Amino acid sequence: MLKPGFVAHLVLIVCVALLLPASAASTRTGKTSTSSGITESQRTQKRIARLRHARATRATRRHRRSYERFYTSSYADDVTEGDRIAGEDPVVRAAAIEALGNMNGTVVAIDPDSGRVLSMVNQKLALSGGAQPCSTIKLAVALAALNERIVDKNTEITLGRRSRMNLTGALAHSNNAYFEALGRRLGFEKVSYYAHEFGLGELAGYNITGEHLGVFPSQELAARAGGVARMCSFGESISMTPLQLGALVAAMANGGTLFYLQHPTRPEEVAAFQPKVKRQLDIAPLVPAMADGMAGAVEYGTARSVRYSFSEEPVLGKTGTCSHDGTRFGWFASYAKTDRGRIAVVVFLQGGRPTFGPKAAEIAGRMYRNLYDHNFFMAMPSTHASRGSELQSVGTSQ
Repeated sequence: MLKPGFVAHLVLIVCVALLLPASAASTRTGKTSTSSGITESQRTQKRIARLRHARATRATRRHRRSYERFYTSSYADDVTEGDRIAGEDPVVRAAAIEALGNMNGTVVAIDPDSGRVLSMVNQKLALSGGAQPCSTIKLAVALAALNERIVDKNTEITLGRRSRMNLTGALAHSNNAYFEALGRRLGFEKVSYYAHEFGLGELAGYNITGEHLGVFPSQELAARAGGVARMCSFGESISMTPLQLGALVAAMANGGTLFYLQHPTRPEEVAAFQPKVKRQLDIAPLVPAMADGMAGAVEYGTARSVRYSFSEEPVLGKTGTCSHDGTRFGWFASYAKTDRGRIAVVVFLQGGRPTFGPKAAEIAGRMYRNLYDHNFFMAMPSTHASRGSELQSVGTSQ
């Protein structure tokens, strides 16, 4: 009779013998067995490891982005403190103040047919040294590319293996890759030329006390920081003022007249107001190609928050969002173009997480709503449509 210990030892030897061939076969084929019985090759294991690493990297990047720190408040107690308002349009000013609320920002409203600043809420911020223009720089870049015939409205640019986009879609959705491609094709010299032609780097106003220049750099952004491509998508290294952006948008609205902006501060100045032309821009043939994209931004793109409040009249615009040194910026440049009156509106916000371009567009929408409810568009026919000799040209210097 066999002893129990001997039997147990014999069973162990048999089990090991049965397992050895399978293990050897797995080694020879380069495969291992999982506890679930699924056999994976070493190549598959490496692929899975790469995918896990990629997912972990993306998660880390998302985590870092979500914890970007901001040190500027998005809100302010009284943004109107110190404003000079005696020469402003009271209806426009009231509409702008109500729309802005307690957000830390400024609203500049301009008559595009004369260059008169109808209202400027938070004048201290509006006249400051400006800020990075973010994606609103794309307006100037698009006009430059159209004028240089690098693209037309329907020209598609390949952005990836399966991605192509034309100017309308790129403006509506503020596609960075598209405008980076335009920047590389234009080159820094042409980008700089058109930026200055459109009023960047120079005073937008005529004898407006306290106005600053903003900055357009004399050299291209370093390649390691993105070069001219980054300048044309995010406005990196550029500082633009709300007045400069307002003057450009007003010129687009009126077909190419870049006015000196004037801000009357007394009723007598309003009564004696005379438009002053800085220069004529040859952009009238280009504006229709821009219009579809800017209208698309409001209808279905980055500025669709305008339509939360206002949908009665056509609005064309462009948003911008970016951050710098702990402050986030939100821009929206727009104009309403109707048969009964026109107005250009720039909203600029600064602060933290609640500050971004769509929020600026929402504020503009509320302002247009307020103007419409007070019959602004009906009460303001285009009195400067046949201005001709009424306009006073003052050249390019003050």
